[in-house]
Amino acid sequence: MLKKTKIIASAILATVNAIVIVAMLIMGYSSHIQPTEHPMLASIGLPFPAALAANTALLVVWLLFSWKKAWLPLLGFIVCYQPIRTYLPLNYPQAPPEGAIKVLSYNVQMFNGKTLTSDLRSPIADYIAESGADIVCLQEAKVPDGQMRKALKTVDSIYQYRDTTVLERGSAYCMTLYSKYPILRKRIISYPSGGNFSVASVVSIDGKEVTVINNHLESNRLNEEIKDKFTQMVKGDASKNEAKKDSKQLIKMLAQAVEIRAPQADSVANYIAKLKSRGASIIVCGDFNDHPLSYVHHTIAKDLTDCYVASGNGPGASYNHNLMLVRIDNILCSDDWEPYGATVDRKTAASDHYPIYCWLKKR
Repeated sequence: MLKKTKIIASAILATVNAIVIVAMLIMGYSSHIQPTEHPMLASIGLPFPAALAANTALLVVWLLFSWKKAWLPLLGFIVCYQPIRTYLPLNYPQAPPEGAIKVLSYNVQMFNGKTLTSDLRSPIADYIAESGADIVCLQEAKVPDGQMRKALKTVDSIYQYRDTTVLERGSAYCMTLYSKYPILRKRIISYPSGGNFSVASVVSIDGKEVTVINNHLESNRLNEEIKDKFTQMVKGDASKNEAKKDSKQLIKMLAQAVEIRAPQADSVANYIAKLKSRGASIIVCGDFNDHPLSYVHHTIAKDLTDCYVASGNGPGASYNHNLMLVRIDNILCSDDWEPYGATVDRKTAASDHYPIYCWLKKR
């Protein structure tokens, strides 16, 4: 009787494990689904870490109770190696070599005026000034008032070259490029949006032209109410009915945003492809507003090196509010650059995004 029970339990567990692996595959490779055709299906990659955690737990169970069956979750890790590597990279730390430049990307949330101190010091401005970065790409960089402008004087004194782009007067969707190298020219990469955009600036680094593309793609437009509901669901504070209703609403809103972001990603990717066909040197930064396994990330990064995947460690969650802990800020580069030490810096939480930085060395 006991033997029969073990066989049944093993069969059930194997079935569960198979379902988890299928879920990992669908979620992990959902980046290949076109969001304009299947927006809901293209949004399912976000909970990939949950499926990965379930497969890891099943590996532990098999090792403890029936180690010969541990091949099943191991198979899951093998077939999903690429999405696992993209979402959760592990790299041997290497110090940046001499001559490498430091690149910083930061959604500064309009410098979050609430953090301005009585002596007109801004934690965000101080962070940028002390970062030692050679190139700084800022999103949501509108300066709200004269007091914040005074707080930014330290940053202005460090960077000889600065360019700010605003699509519409008074818009919060403003992006700034600070550079220790001359900014030669720029071009807005236009795409359908209510305010989001991308800017391609050509910078002269040691006499060589490098195109730096700063992006702020479409937001998910989740209001504070739905964000709070998501937090309650994650904590388990929502009832079953509430969680079901709120989950449907959240998925619908995410799908709508993904459908808008997809053509934006296509526009940026097409621009990058044209640059690459001419042998251009490229650095891409910014807030993609989508996770590492999304169509957006896959499309923009397909012909580039993701600096965090190549040289970072761990999930690198860059959005820090309402337990929506996911890496949506990125630094990418063309093949003529070697990335080192990509880091999402969780030491500062003055904005709703953590800054991401890395060093790049010419090959």
